[in-house]
Amino acid sequence: MDKIWNVNEFKHREFQAVQAAVDACARAGGGMVAVPEGDWFSGAIHLKSHVKLQLEEGAVIHFSGKYEDYLPVVFTRWEGTECYNYSPLIYAKDCTDIAVTGKGVLEGNGAAWWHWKKLQQRAAEDLAYAEWNGREPEKRRYGTEEDALRPSFIQFINCRDVLLEDFTVKDGPQWTLHPVYCENVTIRGVSVFTEGPNTDGLNPDSCRNVLVEKCTFSTGDDCIAINSGLNEDGWRVNRPCENIEIRGCHMTGGHGGVVIGSAISGGVRNIYMHDCQISGTMQGIRLKSMRGRGGYVHDVRIENMEINDVSDQAIQINMFYEYSTVMPKSQEPSDFDGIHISNVRGGGAAVGIEIKGLPEHKLKNISLENIKLKADEAFICSNVESMELKQVSAEGRCKSAFHI
Repeated sequence: MDKIWNVNEFKHREFQAVQAAVDACARAGGGMVAVPEGDWFSGAIHLKSHVKLQLEEGAVIHFSGKYEDYLPVVFTRWEGTECYNYSPLIYAKDCTDIAVTGKGVLEGNGAAWWHWKKLQQRAAEDLAYAEWNGREPEKRRYGTEEDALRPSFIQFINCRDVLLEDFTVKDGPQWTLHPVYCENVTIRGVSVFTEGPNTDGLNPDSCRNVLVEKCTFSTGDDCIAINSGLNEDGWRVNRPCENIEIRGCHMTGGHGGVVIGSAISGGVRNIYMHDCQISGTMQGIRLKSMRGRGGYVHDVRIENMEINDVSDQAIQINMFYEYSTVMPKSQEPSDFDGIHISNVRGGGAAVGIEIKGLPEHKLKNISLENIKLKADEAFICSNVESMELKQVSAEGRCKSAFHI
């Protein structure tokens, strides 16, 4: 049985009690750090190999709103590009066998950071064009209020055998659950509630072998978004996001329910999403890219989904994504191939199905089967080379509800 380190034993450290317990546990070779019922206050928490952070029911970790509590800078990936920036609130690098579990709550104090969305553009462009300009990651150093690049909430980078289970996360600075370059990741029974800008629920980023099940997302951006690096830096790293299964989850609020892209420059392949419910988002199922991303999305299977009351598209495959933080320098298109969506039901969307390829790089090998949707506009399709429809019912209320 793992040795248990109770944070109460480190209460004299006050603000650093959780980190002190993690450090003591790691020095002893690993075990469990138990955070008991009550309110705890912390800056960045850095996990170590073989350490499990257990949040007991009634335990709440409140993260600081002081930016200096997330310094010094650490190696990270910010919106698909490698750099050094503020530490994520919970962070691990090059670790094995780590976990955050239990019925407690992580409170991210995100409102202290959200106004940075209006201040980040200069640094975001500087970072996004760094690889284009030949600047290696060691020289991409941020972590100042002037740069205003918000950190992720939980980011494990280059880790193996990761478990996130049962806890609740509220309102972090930016992306919430953000595994990067990780392998063998299980995310089970986690609830994410966020309201601020870019507060995605889950962003598997160039990861391999990820299982997501029975999670709940209500977010300020995409609920789940699968990515693999941005533009030239994504091509340099060249690590796909692959072997991902998402099942039995519920998504509401925010932008997309289950999303692939748009930062897919390292490639995305072998994705299986099924038996999920989506309601009250902007889009339901969304695959998105744009000129300049390059990369690919291959072998995606989505089935047994319920999508209701989305404000825009219930199902969207779109090569004209228009809301990128920074516009690409190149015109390199992405390659979408082998997209299979079946057994989808729902109503209340503005558009049932929208599929848009590029004139110079058409979509191909898309199949839709046993789809029944009700929307204002039923079906919009352009620049598709090959597509198979079987038992697709998209009922539109507009007179011109079907556009090819």
